[in-house]
Amino acid sequence: MLQILLRAKNLNCSKIERFLKMGSLIIYPTDTVYGLGGIIDSKEVLEKIYAVKEREMNYPLVALISQKEKVYEVANVSVAKKKVVNKLIEAFWPGALTIILKKKDIILKDMVSNGETIGVRMPNHEVALKIIESVGGILATTSANISGEPSPIKFSEVSKKIKSRVDLIVEDNSPLVGIESTIIDLSGRKIKILRNGAITSDEIEAIIGEIE
Repeated sequence: MLQILLRAKNLNCSKIERFLKMGSLIIYPTDTVYGLGGIIDSKEVLEKIYAVKEREMNYPLVALISQKEKVYEVANVSVAKKKVVNKLIEAFWPGALTIILKKKDIILKDMVSNGETIGVRMPNHEVALKIIESVGGILATTSANISGEPSPIKFSEVSKKIKSRVDLIVEDNSPLVGIESTIIDLSGRKIKILRNGAITSDEIEAIIGEIE
């Protein structure tokens, strides 16, 4: 395997674009933890992400996006929910809020564990946004750890095992937030918070009103 280590301060986005579009995986910093990512439109790449992570395919990946409007490229948002979605992304993106929505057909079943929904987030990290933008603004991502191990919040915490399995690694020596994103589900009739994280339910309710 040809492995390339890139420094966050001297990012070569054209090289990243070329390798990712060829099917390579990348370990890169986000605002919360280090992520493991690949392009969304390749079944082989998505399967590779699960294999590298040693993770069962019944755990969906998240679509990290580089621009707020990209959410409408990967998700179907009903007229009734669009106002709520827009309020949330204006208040908390870029940032640690993952929104679950009905997926569009461009999202392969392998990315969402054969489900009908997709988690979407715009990270608050300049390097991550540049990497995601280099491949069109959407990158399938999960945490850069072997399944069952802690998610790395420093480059030094990314295990040698997982680093040995990818082609591209971006090193950023600054520590990340280390707190998982809050997950809110807008795919059904009722709004639900599935995971409490960096953004509190009180902060969310201050924007969209009380959640049942």
